[in-house]
Amino acid sequence: MLKKIAAVALIASVLAVGAFAAGKQEAPKTVKLTFSSVSVPEDAHTKAMTVFKEEVEKLSGGQITVDVYHSGQLFTQQAEQDAIRQGTVDMIYTSAQWNAQFIPKLSMFGAAFTFQSYDQMTKTFNGPIGQKLFDEIASSQGIRPLTAYYLGTRQLNLTAKVGAVNSPEQMKGVKLRVPNSPTWIAMGKALGANPTPMAFGEVYMGLKTGAVDGQDNPLPTDKNAKFYEVTKYIVLTNHVVDSTWPTMNEKKWQSLTAQQKEWVMTAIAKAREFCDATVKENEAKLISFFKEQGLTVIENPDRAAFAAYAKKSYLTESKDQSKDWDLALYDEIQKIK
Repeated sequence: MLKKIAAVALIASVLAVGAFAAGKQEAPKTVKLTFSSVSVPEDAHTKAMTVFKEEVEKLSGGQITVDVYHSGQLFTQQAEQDAIRQGTVDMIYTSAQWNAQFIPKLSMFGAAFTFQSYDQMTKTFNGPIGQKLFDEIASSQGIRPLTAYYLGTRQLNLTAKVGAVNSPEQMKGVKLRVPNSPTWIAMGKALGANPTPMAFGEVYMGLKTGAVDGQDNPLPTDKNAKFYEVTKYIVLTNHVVDSTWPTMNEKKWQSLTAQQKEWVMTAIAKAREFCDATVKENEAKLISFFKEQGLTVIENPDRAAFAAYAKKSYLTESKDQSKDWDLALYDEIQKIK
């Protein structure tokens, strides 16, 4: 019996080799992906590019290889957004903000308090809602977001003059520095403040002299710009929970086999876990750092009150910003915890 099984296996092997030699069976298709980003080496999502590369090359046994370019080695940020649509690069990072110019309703994902936590953001984009949005982008723009990585969260940073803040009503009259654009000015209003446009390079002195009473940025920016030297409070409002989306040219995606797509998505998921954990760990360490510098960190302000205030603000005094929003979807997202 064993001799018979061995003979059958030998015959099958010979036939397979003969079919390959005769051109009747294709060799495994190899794929090279070029992944470009303007992000710098220290950024978590830059390091995640290498995690993705190593994982997909391992899973595929070298059938898929990835060339990684960061720090704008290939393109500027605007140029790479065009390049992926043209198919001159295979993968880049996009976001809701970059795609909103083509699908206006996406602007709501960059607005204050659409998301109030990391969990809410990642469950939205890395669940059924996100898949539907990503499919829509793929069909209309020719690029396919594969998942959403955590990029960081913007928090309020206020001077001693303002005092402790737990609700949007306490932000009334606060001169909050914002970049000089309608979108950012609308966000300042949505936080209950008096938005005060100011160039980033002027913010430190503006806080020191009282020209502005506060500013908002992710915690790493607060540290790197040394705003903690001229402020007293950090309020963990979580008012913009930002994400970045590793994205592939749609034609390239469709050229992959089902197995190759599975390898890519498995590797992307591992890279997302790395990126998200790294960013959260860094933010947690910074809270301790600011406390050590003598700042008061208000860890649990009334985020629900801030969110309700923000929605009303966008629908009334900043309705030019919200006219294209999908409000039914907005309300559905607010139920995600």
